[in-house]
Amino acid sequence: MKTMLFSFLRTVRDSLRDLAPVILVIGFFQLVVIRQPLPEGIDLLDLVTGLIYVVVGLSLFIKGLQIGLFPIGENLAREFANKGSMLWLFAFAFALGFGSTVAEPALIAVANKAAEVVAEGGLIEHTVAAQEQFAFTLRMVVAASVGTAVCVGVLRILTGWPLHYMIIGGYVIALTLTMFAPEEIIGIAYDSGGVTTSTITVPLVTALGVGLATAIKGRNPMLDGFGLIAFASVMPIIFVLAFGLIGV
Repeated sequence: MKTMLFSFLRTVRDSLRDLAPVILVIGFFQLVVIRQPLPEGIDLLDLVTGLIYVVVGLSLFIKGLQIGLFPIGENLAREFANKGSMLWLFAFAFALGFGSTVAEPALIAVANKAAEVVAEGGLIEHTVAAQEQFAFTLRMVVAASVGTAVCVGVLRILTGWPLHYMIIGGYVIALTLTMFAPEEIIGIAYDSGGVTTSTITVPLVTALGVGLATAIKGRNPMLDGFGLIAFASVMPIIFVLAFGLIGV
C-alpha cells in the first residue's frame, strides 16, 4: 500500500513539473502583460481548485495507463501474434484505434468547435441539432480513420514495409485532396490529425506496436514497434478531407 502511495505521489510530482511551464506562461501574461482582472465569475480559489483537479486527474490517468491499459495492450498484441490469428489481430487493431479516438477529449473539443464554425460558414444549418450531428459525424470519421491507420501500421509491422515510403505516400494523398476539398474543412482536417495523437490514443497504440514487434520473430521493437502514431496523424487528414468532399 505504501509503495503504491509513494508511486502515485511521484506521478503527482511529475504532473506538476509537466504543467509548470503552462502555469508560468498563463500567469506571466495575465499578471505582467494583460494586467486585467480575472473574468467575471472566476476568482483565485477557482483557479487553484481547477489546478488541483487537473493535477490529480492527470496523475490518476497516467497511473491507470501504466498499471492497466499499457501492459494489457502489449499482452493482447503478443497473444494475437503468437496465435497467428490475423483476422482477430486486425479487428483488435481497428477497435483499439477507433475506441481510443472516440474517447479522446481533444477530439471532442475540436469537433464541437468545428461544428460551430461550419454552421457560421453556412455549410450546415445553424441549429443545435445540426451542429451536434456534424460534431458526432466528424468524431466517427476521425475515429474510423485512426482505426484504419492502426491496421495499416500493423500490416507494416507484419510485412516489414519501409515506414518512410508509406508516410510520404499518405501525405501525397492528403495534399492532393487538399486541392479539391472545401476551404472550410481543410483546417479542420489538418487539426484532426493532431488531436488524435493525444493522451488516450498514443499510449494504447504505442503499446500495440511494441507488443506486436516484440512477439514477431525478426522484428525489432525499437525499429518496427514505433511508427503507428505517424499513421494515426496522417490518416485523419485524408478521411476528413474526403468527408468534406462527399459528406458536408
